[in-house]
Amino acid sequence: MSVLSQSTIAKKVSFSGIGIHTGREVKMSILPAPPNSGIIFKRIDLNKNNIVIPNFENVSEATLCTTVSNQFGVKVSTIEHLMASFLGVGVDNALIELDTQEVPILDGSAKHFIKTLKEVGLKTSDVPIKLIKINNLIELEDGNKYISLDKSNTTLEIEFEISYKNQYINSQKNKINVFEDNLDDIFNSRTFCLYEDIEKLKKVGLGKGGSLENAIVVKDDRILNENGLRNKNEFVNHKILDCMGDLYLVGYRIIGSLKCSHGGHNLTNKLLRKVFSDNKNYSLLEIKGKNLPHSLMNNRHNLKSIA
Repeated sequence: MSVLSQSTIAKKVSFSGIGIHTGREVKMSILPAPPNSGIIFKRIDLNKNNIVIPNFENVSEATLCTTVSNQFGVKVSTIEHLMASFLGVGVDNALIELDTQEVPILDGSAKHFIKTLKEVGLKTSDVPIKLIKINNLIELEDGNKYISLDKSNTTLEIEFEISYKNQYINSQKNKINVFEDNLDDIFNSRTFCLYEDIEKLKKVGLGKGGSLENAIVVKDDRILNENGLRNKNEFVNHKILDCMGDLYLVGYRIIGSLKCSHGGHNLTNKLLRKVFSDNKNYSLLEIKGKNLPHSLMNNRHNLKSIA
């Protein structure tokens, strides 16, 4: 994130594939959008009431994926990898058209989204971006699950840990700086599941489009995918990818420090709802100038509080 003004994609791009949970084929296009429009989903298979805004308050389901709905019950699901890609590349405004409910899973990671977005490039406007700056520590616990969001002077940090009884996954932990680190391993990390959970997923209507082409399947002390893992922390890195996408549902880049243990979509959404239930917990800042985040956040002359 070097030029701190709003960006959209330079031209239309398209993707096609299968929805990992619905099992349906989907065609999806991402189109440029004007400044201050944000990210918008449009269900082109429907003639009316087909606009869905990916906001944390619109999350209607958060079991194994993030689903957002509008007031008419129209849904768009499994949006987290695409939203993480927008955050990572720096897309503030875009219109996403799709002909069914679910965003295509592609290879189970954000790899192809990132590659295409970088290839097409961004169109930068003269309109400054806005940032959410966290002011207070907010914490949530749910059994052995924990998540918190605290203030940070310069960036967005995500520290995530997981622990599974499965001996292959076991425990993993990683920490990233979203705006400054090389995130290739994060974007390339695929969704995963345990072999013994596959039938359980299908019984509740999920995972209908899942395969070894779009998910890591772990059975006992091995994975069933022929080519192995893409990086040694692929399991926790995918959790970080999901978390990035869910955090971007606030509509702006966040300046803060998140820590999570054994969490997921649902816990992240609960945290955001708690953070934004009290406007003392955050500030909405408009950027003046074209500075890097670390110099920006330490230069109050470049910040204008608008909330």
